Amino acid sequence: MILRLDGSEVRRSEFTKYLAGVEARGEAPLEPAARAGLLESFLEERALVIEAGARGLLAPGASSDEERRAVARLVAREVKTPAPSEAEIREYYGRHEAELARPERLALHQVLVGTLNEARDVKRRLARNPKAFDSIARSESKGPEAEAGGYMGVFERGQLPAELETFAFALAEGATSDPVQSPLGYHVLRVDSRQAASAQSFEEARDEIEERLARRRRSEAERAFVAGVMARSRVNHAAALRIPAS
Repeated sequence: MILRLDGSEVRRSEFTKYLAGVEARGEAPLEPAARAGLLESFLEERALVIEAGARGLLAPGASSDEERRAVARLVAREVKTPAPSEAEIREYYGRHEAELARPERLALHQVLVGTLNEARDVKRRLARNPKAFDSIARSESKGPEAEAGGYMGVFERGQLPAELETFAFALAEGATSDPVQSPLGYHVLRVDSRQAASAQSFEEARDEIEERLARRRRSEAERAFVAGVMARSRVNHAAALRIPAS
């Protein structure tokens, strides 16, 4: 026995089977420290399954999917958190105003080709007719966004591959880059629009702050609920970890 709660038990063989599945997916034996780390989440999961069954949310012999759904219903039913107050939201804004600023963003197109000569040819064609970017992307680009005329989307710093980011954020609005090499090939980039970093007013940031606070409060409440269930459980960590690596 590695866990007992309300008359139900979890045996070491269940943890052994769980570890075997994890190792099979990773195609390598787990180190002792990794097994110890997985034990806590396994015990919490099984304790919540037992708790869901004790509260009538799960029938005996349920499948793994049914167990997960029952645990989700259990947590949703038992964990209730009040919405953040106006004062809390304003206090958060005062402490995190700089963090809440909108970062610099740009909208980006690309033509991706296989060789430097192809990229130079694309650049020359665009120099003659900048409006041909979409048609060239559709006919020449090897990128997944070729059918959309090369439109990649809107990006902040840190969201683009490192090979492209420096060049993209150095371009002026409407400008086209020289060929940029990456492991995928050669890119010709165009910045369609830029949005400079800017502060958000309280009203602009209010919904985001409320969501952040609610998410943090709920996470804390869920952890407290799990801790309460585990506090009622008898756990034998030593027995669980006397499992040789497979």
